Amino acid sequence: MRIVAGELRGRRLNPPTNIQVRPTTDFAKESLFNILRNKIDFPMCSALDLFCGTGGISFEFVSRGIRQVTAVDINPKCIAFINKMKEQFKVDNLFTLRQDAFVYLGRSKMQFDVVFADPPYEMQNFDLVPELVLKSFVKPGGLFVLEHSKEHSYKDNPFFTEQRHYGKVNFSFFSVPLEQSITEINTEN
Repeated sequence: MRIVAGELRGRRLNPPTNIQVRPTTDFAKESLFNILRNKIDFPMCSALDLFCGTGGISFEFVSRGIRQVTAVDINPKCIAFINKMKEQFKVDNLFTLRQDAFVYLGRSKMQFDVVFADPPYEMQNFDLVPELVLKSFVKPGGLFVLEHSKEHSYKDNPFFTEQRHYGKVNFSFFSVPLEQSITEINTEN
C-alpha cells in the first residue's frame, strides 16, 4: 500500500501480516481522491475515517493537507500501526481512537466536513451506517462516502448523490444540504 498523492506521496504503508483488514486498493483510493479534490477544500476541512483499518484513507487525507482527521477502529493492532506511521511520517493532525465505530456513533457529538466509512462488507447492521452517520456526524454542506460491495445500493436514500465502482470496490456519495441539518429534515417528515 502506498500514499498516492500529496505531501506524503509515494510513502509506503506496510502493515503487519497479522492484521486482518481489506485495504482500499491504490487504484480505488486514487480515483476517490480525484473526485474529492473537486468537492472539498482539504485545508479547510475536518474528516472522520470510520472503520479506518490500517489508515490508508486517513493518510491520504493528511497528505492532501486536510486540517484534521479522526480515525476510529476497534482493532488495537490497527490503531497501533497508524500511531507508529504517524510518528514515522511526523504527522500531528491525525487523531486515533480505538473504539467500536457504532459506540463512537452513539456517543460522539462531533461533526465533520467529510466522513469516510469502510465497514467490513460482511458486517451485520452494515446498512445502518449511512443513517447513523448522516443523522448527526456530517456538517451541513458536508459529504459522506461509504465504501461497500456491489450487493448494497443506497440510491433510494434522499441524500444519495452518486455511486462509483472500481473493480470490486464501490463508493456511494451522500451530500448533506447546506441550508439545514439531517435532524431538522427528519423531524419534518
